[in-house]
Amino acid sequence: MIDAPSAPRRAAIIAVGSELLTPFRTDTNSLFVTSTLNDLGIEVVAKLIVGDRRDELSSAIAECLRRADLLVLTGGLGPTDDDVTRQAAADALGLALREDPTIVERIRARFARRGVEMPAVNRVQALVLETASVLPNANGTAPGQWIERGDKRVLLLPGPPREMQPMLEAVLGERLAPLAAGARIYRRVLRIAGRAESEVEQVAQPVYASWAAWTPPVSTSILAAPGQIELHFSVGAPSEEEGRATLDRATAEMLAVLGADVFSTDGSALEEVVGRQLRERCWRIATAESCTGGLLASRLTDVAGSSDYVDRGVVCYSNRSKTDLLGVPEAAIREHGAVSEAVGLAMAAGMRDLAGVEVAVGITGIAGPGGGTAQKPVGTVVVAVAFPGGERVRRFLFLGGRAQVKLQAAQAALNMVRLALDEFLPTAGA
Repeated sequence: MIDAPSAPRRAAIIAVGSELLTPFRTDTNSLFVTSTLNDLGIEVVAKLIVGDRRDELSSAIAECLRRADLLVLTGGLGPTDDDVTRQAAADALGLALREDPTIVERIRARFARRGVEMPAVNRVQALVLETASVLPNANGTAPGQWIERGDKRVLLLPGPPREMQPMLEAVLGERLAPLAAGARIYRRVLRIAGRAESEVEQVAQPVYASWAAWTPPVSTSILAAPGQIELHFSVGAPSEEEGRATLDRATAEMLAVLGADVFSTDGSALEEVVGRQLRERCWRIATAESCTGGLLASRLTDVAGSSDYVDRGVVCYSNRSKTDLLGVPEAAIREHGAVSEAVGLAMAAGMRDLAGVEVAVGITGIAGPGGGTAQKPVGTVVVAVAFPGGERVRRFLFLGGRAQVKLQAAQAALNMVRLALDEFLPTAGA
């Protein structure tokens, strides 16, 4: 009795093309491939970008097949000398290439429909690895190929997304979906503000360490970005109900130790969370920004429908603008400096009075690279929030270049608004 083939569980992806190794092109195909494979419960364990060198690509194919039982390659199936995916795959798998006359005629007919004779260089696109199944390409000249070698599977796909995506969906639906038994990978992202990556790891690791023994087990990764930390949970489960229930359990355990520092359990950005808080209360917000130059207002208005709660924003970069527009006392600037708690609070209070809104934010700081002192080095930022329940002010010291300081300052301001609204103003119906 011959055992039925099983679905691959581990996959690797190679994006082929030297242009993807430059600053001018980004590999987006791998994101689509990963999502499609995850829907079948197949975990992606490696992603590579390899240039148009036959020897290097052949070595990468061989290495990936040692780590995974499914390898998906995108790109390098065109007609030019630098399209080497077919040849590299043949080298790595020890298979010969043969010309498929059916493909030649199909390409010739495609050119003929446009009234053009097929260039001779396009014949290379008809080279097929022996034992491979040819995958038709309805949107281009380069067919895909599916190769099975023992328990390994290799899929060659063209690079253009409009050609690659329908081909991938078709071949996986025909060849792997029937073997997947309904299993897929479910994911959740927790976003955290106000803590460094090491702080989150110290608190979170004892919690998630036990999840590997769960049935089904939960995998966790931690990612750092300016102003926030992300915890990514993933679980392979035979049904959505079981997958969601497992992720709910993991989320509850993590919330118990991280508390209010978690601002999102559904992947929402901080500006979206703050926007929902304001909309629930029918409140409006205004911003007075110095060192961030309008970045906070920009982020708030990145959210569709933000006109429901964003009133206005003012960039008060000079000291004169702070006094002329917001009524910040000149004495406060002389005594404490423009970057101070007193001035930040006066900016927020002045903006709230000027706009007649419930919530106002004042930001003042030193984004650099110059302007810092021993007492107030580059990266010093003061954020103040004024609202009916009171006011908050905090001084931060951010690391990094000018753009990073501005980004972190805007993130900190959003988080201060979020915490103020949560602590002093419970959501409607709470």
